[in-house]
Amino acid sequence: MRFKHTNRPGFRFGFIDFCTAGLFFLFYMPLGGLQDELDAILGRRTQRYWVAYLLGIPTLFIYTLVWMANIAEELKAKAIDLGIEGPFTSWWHMFGWNTFGVFLMGPAVATWRFFDTLNKIEQKLNHED
Repeated sequence: MRFKHTNRPGFRFGFIDFCTAGLFFLFYMPLGGLQDELDAILGRRTQRYWVAYLLGIPTLFIYTLVWMANIAEELKAKAIDLGIEGPFTSWWHMFGWNTFGVFLMGPAVATWRFFDTLNKIEQKLNHED
């Protein structure tokens, strides 16, 4: 699979997602092709974000955050396997910034690092094609 979106603005996306309480990614994941790209990179069909979002509502979005943190950890492992130099996203980076750093623009920082890692992986895979 050739990846078209290898330069996503993670910090801006994180800020928008924070301000919209996750609604931005509810639409961007399927319409922006992100869900399909994650599936291709991770080699499996990931749980749809809308399902994680709905399951997150009764858990104050903890379920959604843990889901995203797990994806972040899988991206980190993929980046390491591909020999990409860090820093990378990780479970703790995603979870920590979204919980303990919530009043310090933490969600935007976590999303920036997530997309930075994703962009590096996609660029590397595009060069291998």
